[in-house]
Amino acid sequence: MKPVTFIKIAIVTLIVQSTKAQEAKNETTPTDIKYSIENCVNHFELDKATKTKAGYQYWFGDKNFTQENTLKMSIVEPGKSTHAPHHHPEEEFFYILEGSASFYLDGKTVVVGPNTSLYCPPNAEHGISNAGKTDLKYLVIKKDLR
Repeated sequence: MKPVTFIKIAIVTLIVQSTKAQEAKNETTPTDIKYSIENCVNHFELDKATKTKAGYQYWFGDKNFTQENTLKMSIVEPGKSTHAPHHHPEEEFFYILEGSASFYLDGKTVVVGPNTSLYCPPNAEHGISNAGKTDLKYLVIKKDLR
C-alpha cells in the first residue's frame, strides 16, 4: 500500500472514531436534567455523604448531574487513604481544605497542608493519604470522560 493511501485511510479512521466517540458521549450526557437554582446549589449535608473505609465522601456534582466535570469532597481519617496509588486517563485536581495530606505522584511524595492544590496529569500514578492527626478534608475535581 502506498504511504499516501495509508495516510488517507488513517485520517478517515480517526474521523469516524471521533464521530462515534462524540455520538456515544452525547448519548450518555444527562440531557433530561432540568437545571434550576434549586438543584444547582448544593449545600453539604453529612446524612447524604457516603461512608467509606477511610472516612466519607460527598458528591457536590457527579457524572449523572454534570455535563463533564465532577466535584467531590473527601474526608479521610488519620493514617488512612481512600485507595492505593493508581492511574486513569482523566486529569484530576485535589484542593486541600483541612488537615495534612501526603501526595504521591509518579514515584515522589510531598506533604502539604490547607489551601494547597495538587494536579494529577492524565495517566500519572498518584495517590493521597492523611499524614496528620486530624481528619483530612479535600475537594476532588475530575473530568468525566464517559
